[in-house]
Amino acid sequence: MLIPRFIAGIFSVALMIVGTGAVSAQDYPNKTIRIIASTPGGGSDFQARQIGQGISGTLGQPVVIDNRPSILVAEVGVKGAPDGYTLTIQGASLWIGPLLRKAPYDPVSDFAPITMISREVFILAVHPSLPVKSIKDLIALAKSRPGELIYSVSTPGGPSFLGMELFKSMTGVRMLNVPYKGTSQVVTAVLSGETQLTVGDVALVAPHAKSGRLKALAVTSLDTSALAPGLPSIAESGLPGFEVVGATGMWAPAKTPSAIVTRLNQEIVRFLVRAEVKERFLGNQVEVVANTPEQFAAIIKADIAKWGKVFKDAGIKLE
Repeated sequence: MLIPRFIAGIFSVALMIVGTGAVSAQDYPNKTIRIIASTPGGGSDFQARQIGQGISGTLGQPVVIDNRPSILVAEVGVKGAPDGYTLTIQGASLWIGPLLRKAPYDPVSDFAPITMISREVFILAVHPSLPVKSIKDLIALAKSRPGELIYSVSTPGGPSFLGMELFKSMTGVRMLNVPYKGTSQVVTAVLSGETQLTVGDVALVAPHAKSGRLKALAVTSLDTSALAPGLPSIAESGLPGFEVVGATGMWAPAKTPSAIVTRLNQEIVRFLVRAEVKERFLGNQVEVVANTPEQFAAIIKADIAKWGKVFKDAGIKLE
């Protein structure tokens, strides 16, 4: 059977395109890789530098860190060519931020997830004067005193904001909030008695819980955490499914060849799962996750649906 000439031509072009993609993936990388990260000293900067140093040898190319203000990281990263030479590392603000304010990108269609690098957990803590010893006690107290308990919260999208909004959504309790500018201030407010509870960083809460100036009730991850040994999770303490974590991930621009995304995932995960690397990350108050692109993409989509509903139910509108 003879194949018409025009069909044969199309078939030949298709083979050439497939072949070109295969060759480009096989040749990757052949020049310097750039990782867009937050300003020096930030959490994503630390993780970017660790990963850059860890994979440059196995990839055979230098990896440089391009530091930008946190609010611009995703905006700069999304403009990179989809060739594996511009990567973005950022926290959950990349996909939760667009639910709260307009963003110049779509977190699902404009990025190709590579891996969720790490998670940071938080602690729900109360002032020692509050007569509660557990999450169940807190829920019962809040329900018996609707609108009376006062919590401190930082900027929209931050851990205290997300933690307390989810807590109210899942329990149906009414509480008053006092906004503060920074994450350290929300904890200081509880210490001083200005507010009675908050969700705060482990590094800020744990020392005061140890000294008795705060009561740490539970961590915000689904399960217990090595970052706060001895504390149960909120999910295990009466609110199944409760989870607020500070996820940090790595992305390439959308349409980056899947073979390149797979190669990057393999090299990054191979580095992250090393015992000494996990310990190093724990010392920086984060736990290594290191999952697949598919698993990371599923987390992002589930998170968008979850927080979209929480914000809608609370009447929080897009700015």
